[in-house]
Amino acid sequence: MRDKASSSSSVPDRSIGAILIKVGRLSVADAERVMRHQVERNVRFGDAALALGVLTEADIEFALSRQYDYPYLLRGESAISESVVAAYEPFTARVESLRALRNQLMWRWFETGEERRALAITGAERGDGRSFLAANLAVVFSQQGQRTLLIDADMRHPTQHDIFSLENRVGLSSVLSGRNGLEAVQRVPSLLDLSVLTAGAPPPNPSELLGRPMLGQVLRELAPRYDVILIDTPAGDECSDAQMVAGRAGAAVVVARQDVTHVDKVHDLIGSLNEARVHVVGSVLNHF
Repeated sequence: MRDKASSSSSVPDRSIGAILIKVGRLSVADAERVMRHQVERNVRFGDAALALGVLTEADIEFALSRQYDYPYLLRGESAISESVVAAYEPFTARVESLRALRNQLMWRWFETGEERRALAITGAERGDGRSFLAANLAVVFSQQGQRTLLIDADMRHPTQHDIFSLENRVGLSSVLSGRNGLEAVQRVPSLLDLSVLTAGAPPPNPSELLGRPMLGQVLRELAPRYDVILIDTPAGDECSDAQMVAGRAGAAVVVARQDVTHVDKVHDLIGSLNEARVHVVGSVLNHF
């Protein structure tokens, strides 16, 4: 029979000090200084550490996120691109705007039932921030505890494998061509509940691959496994790929970038989506 001491020792220490010591942000000696100050002044550990100048606000936020299993990355300690601000700066105003968008999409589209699991992130032109928005939206959905899959359907100019530092030898192109199955989906280890299906090796016929019924079949197979499926599409003015992908998803968000995207091209894209009977859930003006 195990005694109480041995039982309690098996419980991981999730205190702020223990978390930051483990990741090398706090030394044992400094932790002891903070605890003495904490007792003397009757304040919280974090407040004591800030008063002594031992830790920063960012350090405290990171530790709190670990306590509550909230995915949060430290700059310089992950291969994931720092453009994923939702992972590196989750408590800033611009990430709060991403959470507000996430909540609106939940209300407007991701309700109940597998028929509303997929959403295409579209844009009229390259450089409008589609991939940035798709990556960061995927992170904030996963931070909410939603089982989230991000699919890179831009086989001409794929980016998500670079953003999340993933292999791209197999991906959507090899799945649609029948050379790989859904094992091509990759988990993002440092971000809970987030998986990515990269674009895969560039095919000679991306439009034909995306136009096949196989894409719809793949989305139907994925729907029971995920709460949210976001699809990063090619630019609308380059080819008809965005229209085809959005058609399979059933719904789309249209992204435009301030001072970059031409209004007439946005109108053309929305018109083509309407022709394909795609439900345009909303539009996003990207300031980043």
